[in-house]
Amino acid sequence: MSVSGPHPLDSFFNPSSIAIIGASRDGTKIPGLLLAFLRKNQFSGAIYPVNPNYPDIDGLKCYPSLDAIGQSIDLAIVIIPARVVLGALDDCARLGVKHAIIISSGFAEEGGDSIAMQDAIALLAKRTGMRISGPNAEGYYNQIAGIAATFSPTVDAKPDQPRFVATRKRIGIVAQSGGIGFAIYNRAKALGIALSTVISTGNESDLGAGEFFDYLAQDPVTDVILLFIEAIRDVDQFLAAAKKAAETGKPVIVTKVGRSGAGERAAASHTASMAGWTAAYDAVFARYGFIVSNDLDEAVSIAAVLTTSPLPKGERVAVVTVSGGAGIWGADAVSAQGLQVPELSDGVQATIRGLIPSYGSPRNPVDITAQAVHSGGLQKTIELLDRSDEVDAILVVISLSSETRMPFKTAELKPVIAAQNKPIVFWSYTLPSNFARNGLAESGVVVLSGLTHVSVALRRLVDHARFKPMEAVAEAAQAPIDLATHLTAPTLSEHDSKTLLQVAGVTLPNELLVARKSELDAAIAKVGFPLVMKIQSRDIPHKSEVGGVKLNIGTKGEAAASYDALIVSAQTQRPQAALQGVLVSPMARKGVEIIVGTLLDKTFGPMVMVGLGGVTAELFKDVVYRPAPVSVQEAGEMLNALKGASLLNGFRGAAQADVSAASRLIAQVSQLAEQLKGEVAEIELNPVCVHPAGEGVTIVDALVVRR
Repeated sequence: MSVSGPHPLDSFFNPSSIAIIGASRDGTKIPGLLLAFLRKNQFSGAIYPVNPNYPDIDGLKCYPSLDAIGQSIDLAIVIIPARVVLGALDDCARLGVKHAIIISSGFAEEGGDSIAMQDAIALLAKRTGMRISGPNAEGYYNQIAGIAATFSPTVDAKPDQPRFVATRKRIGIVAQSGGIGFAIYNRAKALGIALSTVISTGNESDLGAGEFFDYLAQDPVTDVILLFIEAIRDVDQFLAAAKKAAETGKPVIVTKVGRSGAGERAAASHTASMAGWTAAYDAVFARYGFIVSNDLDEAVSIAAVLTTSPLPKGERVAVVTVSGGAGIWGADAVSAQGLQVPELSDGVQATIRGLIPSYGSPRNPVDITAQAVHSGGLQKTIELLDRSDEVDAILVVISLSSETRMPFKTAELKPVIAAQNKPIVFWSYTLPSNFARNGLAESGVVVLSGLTHVSVALRRLVDHARFKPMEAVAEAAQAPIDLATHLTAPTLSEHDSKTLLQVAGVTLPNELLVARKSELDAAIAKVGFPLVMKIQSRDIPHKSEVGGVKLNIGTKGEAAASYDALIVSAQTQRPQAALQGVLVSPMARKGVEIIVGTLLDKTFGPMVMVGLGGVTAELFKDVVYRPAPVSVQEAGEMLNALKGASLLNGFRGAAQADVSAASRLIAQVSQLAEQLKGEVAEIELNPVCVHPAGEGVTIVDALVVRR
C-alpha cells in the first residue's frame, strides 16, 4: 500500500520522549500505573515524571515542573485535577510539546462549568497547534513499538506468561469508550490476534475518532480496523478515512452503540419517521463497506478470520469434522447464514474415501471420524479441499480440549496455512486448551469456540469480498438552477413542491392547478380522462385526512361535482386554511410502487432513502438509506438491496420494471437534497410508480419540507 508522506499522528503514536504530569509512586493508582506500564512494556525513549512532591520515582529522576526537564518532549500524559489541567497544557504549548493525552476526568461528561473548561482546551489546541487527546481518555497502546501510554490493566506485561501470537496480520482499534477499546484488545489477545494500536478517544476536545481512524486507514502495519462508536464529532475526517479504507480494501469492523430509539424524530414525512436513530450511520457504513457487528465476541471472531484468511471467491463451504453430530451442527450454522454446503463431486469423494475409515462420510459435511486424525487424514483432506475449485471456504470442526495431544504436526500444518488459497477456519466444539491454542498458533491458526460467531464471520467475509467501492457522483456539467424563488413560503403544498422539482429538472406528469371552477374545462382538455383531483393548501399537509383526494374521474360532470366537494370539505374541516385550488392530474398507469425520500441527519447531513410499497413502505419498513448525493450506480444498488427487490425484477412472470429510470430519479433527488441542504429538511415522492422497462416512472405525489 502506498503511503504519502508522514502522518501528523506519527509522533503521537511513536514518541521518542514522554512526560507524565502528575506521576506518582503509588503503583495501585492511575498516575503510578501509567509510569509502571510504560516501563514494563520497555518503552525505549526518555520518560520524564513530573511531580514537585518527589525527587525520584522507582529510580527515575522526578522533575518539579515541565520547565525543569530542559529537553524536547513529543508526548505529555496529563493526570492531575481538572481545574489545573489548562495551566499545565499552557506550559506544554509554550515549551513546544507536540502532543498531549489528558487522562484527567471532570470535564464535559460532568456538565455545568466543566463544559467551559473542556471548551478552553479545544481553543488552546486550535491556537497553539498542539494536538490533544481527551480529556477523560484511557490513552493508547502501540504493541509493535511497546508503548503503553495507558493505565489499562490489559497492557500489564507479565514476563512469566509468554504471549502467544497466531496472526501475521494486525488489528488496530479506535474506541470512544476506553474500557471497550481495551476489552476488544484483551479478547483478541486471548485468541492470539496481533495488534498494531488501540486508542481510547475520551471526550475528543481536539483529536477525534475520525482522525485516529484516518491514521489506522493509512498505517501500513494495520491490516484490519475495529471501531467502537457512540457519536462521530469530526465527520469530515471520519468520511475521508472511510473512503481511504474502502479504496485500499482494508476491512473495517464497526460497532455503533446508542441504537435503542433514544432520539425518535417527529417528522412531517414518512421518510423521516421510518429513519431509526442510527439509519444515517448504517447508511454511511453500507456505502463504505464496513462490517457491522453488535457483539464484542462476534466482532473479535470476524477480526480473527480476516487476519488469518484470504477473501473467499464465493459462498460454498466445506465442513470437515471429526464428529458427525458437530459437523451437521456446523453445516446448519453456515447454511442459516445463507451460505452453501454443496455435496462434493464423485471424484473428490473417491479421493477422500482413501483417506478416512469406511464408516466416515466424504459427502459434505466430510466426517473423517476421530480415527482419521491419527492417520493424517484430517490434514490431507484439508489440503485436498484447499486446492479444489468446488468450495470457497473450509470450516474445520474439531475437539481441542486435550492438554497433551495435538491433532496436527506443526511442521506439516504450518506450510498449508501459509499457502492457503481460501479461508480455513477452525471451530472447537470443546473448550480449547491453552496447549492446543499455543500449538495451533505456531501454524498461524486462531481457534474459535463460538459456532454462531464463526458462521457469521464466514458470512461477513463473503459479503466483504463482494463489496466494491461506489463510483463518485459526477460533478454537474451546468451550474445548479437557482430555486430560491420557489422556497419563499414556510410550508409547501404538493403543487408548490412539484413546481420546485420540475424547475430543478425532475420529470413530472402533465398537471394543472385550477384556482377557479371556470378554469376546469380547459384543464380537463389538457390532462384528459381518467383523472385525479386533489385539494391544494400549504396549511393541509395530509390531503386524505380532509377528504381532499378524488380518484378515477371519467366525465366532466364528475369533475365539476368533485371540484365542489373538495372545496367544501376543506373549508368545513380546515376553515383557517388558505386554499390554492385543486390540482388536476392524469390517473397514474400501473407500476411497482416505491417511495423516494430525503432527510437531514444532524451528523452526516442529507440522506436519501428508497422503500418498496409507496404507502405501505411504513408498514413493512423495507427501506434503504445512503448519504446524499448518490450516483445512478449506487441508486441501483439501493434498489437491489431492498428485501422485495424481486418485485422490480419480474417477480412471478411480471414485466421487468424500469429500474434504470428509478435509479436516475433517486440520484437526481439525492443531488437536489445536497444542493438545498441549507433550505430543505425533507423531500418525499410517495408513491412513485415504476412502469415496465423502457416506460419510465410516474411521481404521483410529492412533498418538500422546509428547514
